[in-house]
Formats: sequence, structure tokens, C-alpha cells
Amino acid sequence: MHEPCPRCGHSPLPADRSFPAECSSCGVILARAGGALPRARAPAPVRRDADTGLRAWLWHVPEQVDASAFKGRVALLAVFALWGLRLSWMDYRDGAMAASFIHAPLLVFHEAGHVLFGIFGEWVRVLGGTLGQLLMPAILAGALLWRNRDPFGASIGLWLVGVSVMDVAPYMFDAWEPRLTLLGGGTGNDSFHDWIYLFDSVNQLHHAQRIGALTHALGVAIVLLALAWGAGVLRLQRRRLAARGRVERRRP
Repeated sequence: MHEPCPRCGHSPLPADRSFPAECSSCGVILARAGGALPRARAPAPVRRDADTGLRAWLWHVPEQVDASAFKGRVALLAVFALWGLRLSWMDYRDGAMAASFIHAPLLVFHEAGHVLFGIFGEWVRVLGGTLGQLLMPAILAGALLWRNRDPFGASIGLWLVGVSVMDVAPYMFDAWEPRLTLLGGGTGNDSFHDWIYLFDSVNQLHHAQRIGALTHALGVAIVLLALAWGAGVLRLQRRRLAARGRVERRRP
């Protein structure tokens, strides 16, 4: 708001109202008319909201943390940590992961991907199987983070993304020397093999085993990152619980 002239009500006045500044309308010396008015202050810098930005979303902690739910999350993270480490130790070169429980739901996502991406042509349809099993858990993680503001749940979704990447690695590795039994019952020697087709189409079939090994390493790294993220979120929640406990003990 602009301060009006104390004599005639004219506005705006000069920014510097100390002597000998005067009103441009009536000519009164502002310092004599009503005392030197303070200089207009520059607007205070806008502070960034502490609850906005990617960092705040990734490490969000609700104001009230339920103690029982927190203990359940700790137990859940421990289970996923042991499970993830076990899957990481499976040999991607012989497709041992195909015998694990997690392979079955990922296979459903894989086959659904072929159907969903089929409208984009043959090459994308074949790649769509892998895209489907990677995108489904990624969408789940994103929904938990964006809609539910639940970074711990999102970390479990990211864990599933990493496991899905590890699940793709044996399929890639197998393209050079097909040995895995495919869904149709044969191997890549007598049945259609996604990654033989994809690698061969871009003249990279001879690099299939190297790419498969790198893909497995990437999957392991994502799993470890997800577990570290989940542990970090739980650490912040534990601090919130401890702070609430101290406040409650101080109450009369």
C-alpha cells in the first residue's frame, strides 16, 4: 500500500521521504508535515515452501506416524531386503530366476506388454513385453509417491522395478546361445525369442551376453537403491516418533 500525503492525500509519494522531499501535488515538505515517513521497504524474498520440491516428495514424513504401522514397515523392509539379496545371488546365466515366485507376476506383465504395444508395429510389439514388465512396477511406484505421498511404498515399487530388470537379464543373455525353455515349450533355436529378434534387428546379437550381464548389474543396483531409500524414509519416521514421545513425556 502507498502512504498518502498527510496534507492533501496525494499518492504515491517519493520513495525517499526524508528532508527535503516534498509532495508533488501540494508541495509540502514531508518531513515537516508528519514526521519523516519510513522509506519503502523492498519486498521480502519469497521463501520456498519447505514441503515442495522433489526432495520433499522423496523424503516426506507425515505429521503423525503410527507406531504399529512403523514396526510393520520395518519388518516388511527386512523381508524385501532378504528377498532382494537372494534374487541378486541367483545366476542370470542359467535363468535360475525363472523358478522364483516373483517371475510369475512379472511374466503376466510381460505378456500384457506385447498386447498393449502391439498397435505400434512388430518391433515395438516384441520390445513391449520387456517394456510392460518394467513399466507396470514403475507406474505403481510413481502412483504411491505422487497420489498417496508414500515414499516408503514407492521404494518397494522401485524394488520391484529392479527385480524386473534382473528378470530380463537372463532372457537377454540367452539370446546368443539359446538354452532357456520359453513359454511355448521350446528354446530360441526352435521358437520365437524376443531378444534374438531385437538384438539381431540392430546387429547387436554378438553382444547379447555382455548386455545381459550389465542389465543384471543394473537391476541389483536398483534393488539396493530402493532398499536404501526405504531405510532412509523409516529412519526419518523413527525420528518423528521419538520427537513425539519426548513431547508426550514432558506433558504434566
